[in-house]
Amino acid sequence: MADVARLAGVSIATVSHVLNGTRAVRPQTRALVLDAVRAADYTPNTVAQALATARTTTIGLALPAISNPFLGELIHAIEAESARQGYTLLLVDPHEDPEYEDTVIRRLHGRRVDGVLFAPSAQPDAALGFLTAQGVPTVLVDRLIDDRMDQVGSENVEAVAGLVGHLAKGGHTRIALVAGHPGLRTTVERVAGYRLGLQRAGIGVELLVDGHSAEEPARVAVHALLARTDPPTAVITANNSMTIGAMQAFREAGVHVPDDVALACFDDFPWADLFAPRLTVVAQPFAEIGREAVRLLLRRMGDPTAAPQTIRLAPRFVHRDSCGCERR
Repeated sequence: MADVARLAGVSIATVSHVLNGTRAVRPQTRALVLDAVRAADYTPNTVAQALATARTTTIGLALPAISNPFLGELIHAIEAESARQGYTLLLVDPHEDPEYEDTVIRRLHGRRVDGVLFAPSAQPDAALGFLTAQGVPTVLVDRLIDDRMDQVGSENVEAVAGLVGHLAKGGHTRIALVAGHPGLRTTVERVAGYRLGLQRAGIGVELLVDGHSAEEPARVAVHALLARTDPPTAVITANNSMTIGAMQAFREAGVHVPDDVALACFDDFPWADLFAPRLTVVAQPFAEIGREAVRLLLRRMGDPTAAPQTIRLAPRFVHRDSCGCERR
């Protein structure tokens, strides 16, 4: 730091303020310091910085199914915005297991992360209780369960109701929903949207099965739907993993989409436009959700007493071919 200060013609304290963000520094002076940092090839000692400032410039992200490639856009957006703000991301997967979820949240706190972005399980009381008791700045992502906390995610109810309405306008009266993991807030909201859509369309037949948010359970659930004496003429899948499972079941049963059954999906993914048929979906704004999550967390870290915010972003309807409906 002394070498950087000498090259920039400033005090060591000014270098420290620039690197740690502990005080506002004039833009011209900041530029001089950063140029000197590059010239000296200086790498700050993050451990020493953490001891001196009680900050690690690290954000914890607890997100289930991080191996799911469809969540890549969300993770990428969170990481990119975190890096832009000078933070490193520490990523863990709670595996939808409340006990393990509590364990990994405690591990993140043990690593002294400055804040946590958290997609809670169906039973998150232990983890949320710990975060609250420890005063850890926290933002709930995707699953919005408590308006006393900062949270950001997609609007689910009207989005799924809209899919039901779209299929109903195409003449379908036996519309099934392959729902997600029981108890998850996203599952509860999407099931509510399904029922709302049926009610609005005047459809009294409910064909609801559990796909448990994963490919194999969804494949089994769709086979069960197809084996009914009155199988659905249209199917809605409540996330992209279950869409894959549904497509596998249709192929195994020799059922063709959309000729034999219409398909509409919650969640888009990069190759949905390459399927035959191309998939009709509602696409979540993952990039916006990621950026808003980091913004809310930095706001909470800067002002622990600020009023909590809940942000719901509207998904986008993408009309392709799998629903078998004419484009309007």
